[in-house]
Amino acid sequence: MRVIVTGGAGFIGSALVRYLVLDKGYEVLTIDALTYAGCEASLKVVEGKASHRFLKADICDRTAMDEAIAGFRPHRIMHLAAESHVDRSITGAADFIQTNVVGTFTLLEAARGYWNALAGEAKNAFRFLHVSTDEVYGSLGDEGLFEESTPYDPSSPYSASKAASDHLAKAWQRTYGLPVVVSNCSNNYGPYHFPEKLIPLTILNALAGRALPVYGKGENVRDWLYVDDHARALDLIIERGVPGETYNVGGRNERRNIDVVRRICAVLDELVPADAPREGLIEFVTDRPGHDARYAIDATRLETELGWRAQENFDSGIEKTVRWYLENDWWWRPLRDRYDGQRLGLNAAPAPAGVAA
Repeated sequence: MRVIVTGGAGFIGSALVRYLVLDKGYEVLTIDALTYAGCEASLKVVEGKASHRFLKADICDRTAMDEAIAGFRPHRIMHLAAESHVDRSITGAADFIQTNVVGTFTLLEAARGYWNALAGEAKNAFRFLHVSTDEVYGSLGDEGLFEESTPYDPSSPYSASKAASDHLAKAWQRTYGLPVVVSNCSNNYGPYHFPEKLIPLTILNALAGRALPVYGKGENVRDWLYVDDHARALDLIIERGVPGETYNVGGRNERRNIDVVRRICAVLDELVPADAPREGLIEFVTDRPGHDARYAIDATRLETELGWRAQENFDSGIEKTVRWYLENDWWWRPLRDRYDGQRLGLNAAPAPAGVAA
């Protein structure tokens, strides 16, 4: 089995690559542009293995994509390359449109050209998985869950760009017959998570005795999914999913942001006691513009039709995550030097006319 993974040096992408190479025994070509959140060190455990290759390339580069696909001749393409941080999208939306929309279009066209040239069983077996987010659905009230049929209602430039790419993927299946499957996941957490996101930022700030910023009153709710559970789900979806269909992936672990931060503090206090409880470092800050109140995924379809189950609950997953960061400063310390926890997404003034944001 030969699989191309785009964005394979990112957080979820690298977890997927490690799973496919080490657990499944597949041949994998990782494609990543190594922008700020791409980290080759996340692939250290597969480095040098005959079954893994790495290509530094931009998915917006059609020639590079054509050459990579033609040379590797994949049975599957799993598309995870994306700009993914809401706060960064508020002040730099242009990068999100370019990578998430134009890049997805470019990759779909390259895949279509390759697929059209296949014949017989090779053509019938080929699959393209477009990996997306639950943020495309917008914000939930106190009740209900996102289902595959939930109408799209994105709130941020990030989620709008992912919604656009989802629609492109579905359109390429409906118009051209390209065997595309789409997945939408809830918030991931776990090892190798870039330190700008809530959980790794909280762990590292708490370790350093620094303030733990929480937006608003910390009442926003997210459904947390351990990244290795997600990797298993993605492999299952591209293996058994029906082209043209969507599969939601969620951990059934809803938590308020403030409760996530408090739980991390409690785990750290137990594993690495400090002079005072780290919960005292919590600092409420001005809320993010357009901050969705609640996300929660109904993963029933994935569980019943494809037989997937999350192996980690939030408490087991967060303890594994904290322990990983305690034991792997070789990975996160260089990133921390580049991104030191400063607040992003502020001062979102419009760009001057004719100037990209």
